[in-house]
Amino acid sequence: MNESLTVQGAPAPEVWDLLPAEQQPQWGAHPDLPGVRRALRTAPALTTAEDVRTLRRQLAEVALGRARVLQTGDCAEDIHECGATHTAAKARLLAELADRVALRTGHPVVRIGRMGGQFAKPRSRPTETAGGVDLPVFRGHLVNSPEPNAPARRHDPNRMLQAYEASAAVLRALDGARTDAYGPWASHEALVMDYESPQMRRDPETGDPYLASTHFPWIGERTRQPGLAHVEFLAALANPVGCKIGSSATPEQVVRLCRVLDPGRLPGRLTLILRMGAGTPASAVAPVVEAVQGAGHPVVWLSDPLHGNTVQTATGVKTRRLSDAVAEALTFRKVLEEQGLHPGGLHLETAAADVTECLGGPVTGEHALSERYESLCDPRLNPAQARELIDAVFS
Repeated sequence: MNESLTVQGAPAPEVWDLLPAEQQPQWGAHPDLPGVRRALRTAPALTTAEDVRTLRRQLAEVALGRARVLQTGDCAEDIHECGATHTAAKARLLAELADRVALRTGHPVVRIGRMGGQFAKPRSRPTETAGGVDLPVFRGHLVNSPEPNAPARRHDPNRMLQAYEASAAVLRALDGARTDAYGPWASHEALVMDYESPQMRRDPETGDPYLASTHFPWIGERTRQPGLAHVEFLAALANPVGCKIGSSATPEQVVRLCRVLDPGRLPGRLTLILRMGAGTPASAVAPVVEAVQGAGHPVVWLSDPLHGNTVQTATGVKTRRLSDAVAEALTFRKVLEEQGLHPGGLHLETAAADVTECLGGPVTGEHALSERYESLCDPRLNPAQARELIDAVFS
């Protein structure tokens, strides 16, 4: 264990530590877990309260219709690709795509990377079959390894310290690349409570608690239940926070979620990231938007047009169609604008390299997917596909 991350002491658990939490690793009775949590509790903060406040002010501008957001990056970060070269390539693509949005909308764009902590993934099934053997599914480098063998797939809490160190490298690079309040900022899904909860810190100016593992944490469709650990944890933080909303969410559920995460109805506090699927008609999206608007929550509205559109080829390869992503994002824009609201931007899984994981644009058919399919989890847009999507949505 890194000496700088080794400390003693065990404070009383927070409320969310005592609540049920979905999609958590199965550490078992691993003897290292208490020490890892103690180490994370007093590790240097990866973000500052001042930066968190700055991002929240910028997102307030988006909520008020004066700016946009572009959030891009890997589905699951590779812990071995967190050096300066890889991070710079991702930040360059984010900046290029944000400039493209700015050119087409006339608004400044807040740049947020899915990086610096995107090492844990919720999964729909706990196991998968590889080579005829049932194995625990890969849940991101924070939990286990992608290699298809039993030792690699074992859940190991020591990997949280590796994820912390990798995140620190990415955050340092992003800090060096940030020239103004528009970014680049870091974000990740706040999924593994044993990693996130110990990294709560206090703002030295206000005394408010904030999550120091990232600037912008979000929770997903599988962990957005009020009264459970993830929602109660985010509710306690001063960070701007996000929540994915899928097609199964009812207007009443979303309004209840807004009441918990944005009780003060403050612009910039809460971002709702719609991931409805291209097959969800505008008539099904509109009631959710209407309900939130009617409840008086000035949220940032983002479209995630990829997560609801994952399909499998006949040979079992996961992919997404660019045409589906465009259709969903256009429906999102139409619904928001018809209600006089501001389509805040896009949340996209992208690769900085010319991968061949999604269909459309330069990837002309399923035969091409195998040419450069490198994702650790779900398929990502390559740069050309991301440009085409932005051009179609903001034309």
